[in-house]
Amino acid sequence: MTLFPLEGRARVLGNDVSTDAIISSRRKRETIDPQVLRQYLLEDLVPSLAAPMRAGDVIVAGRNFGCGSAMEVAVTVPLAAGIRAVVAQGFARTYLRNAMNNGLLAVIADTEGIAEGDRVRLALDASGGLWLRTASGADVPCDPPIAPFMLDMLDAGGLVAYLRARRGFGA
Repeated sequence: MTLFPLEGRARVLGNDVSTDAIISSRRKRETIDPQVLRQYLLEDLVPSLAAPMRAGDVIVAGRNFGCGSAMEVAVTVPLAAGIRAVVAQGFARTYLRNAMNNGLLAVIADTEGIAEGDRVRLALDASGGLWLRTASGADVPCDPPIAPFMLDMLDAGGLVAYLRARRGFGA
């Protein structure tokens, strides 16, 4: 798999980060083009965060990440900004599905103790289990595990790319 290992700088957020905090409603009235909107990523939640957000950063959050509306733009904008993964203690169900379908790795793990700017690493072990290594060197299991099919889909870039490459589910 080319997706792993995935390593980056932690950009730490709290609990209940809504889709409107990920990308503001007022910005979505102007356009839904992720390449334009990426400059406004998280602007209302952490005004200083969007500018220093770099490709390869990993969003780290608490519980209920992506709550609110079901708009896919809240997933496609982080991807356009170069974010490949969000690690949180929990996700809103629709956000989790939109993330996986669009190729954004959404991982559930204990994020306590991860500080802003820490280096984090996501990697698979020999049995296919996904682990989060924190800056302290602790290895935290990602739970529930992500099914091999989902890992393949993420590696392909999301559901549409996965289906195109296989000409459907049956191949």
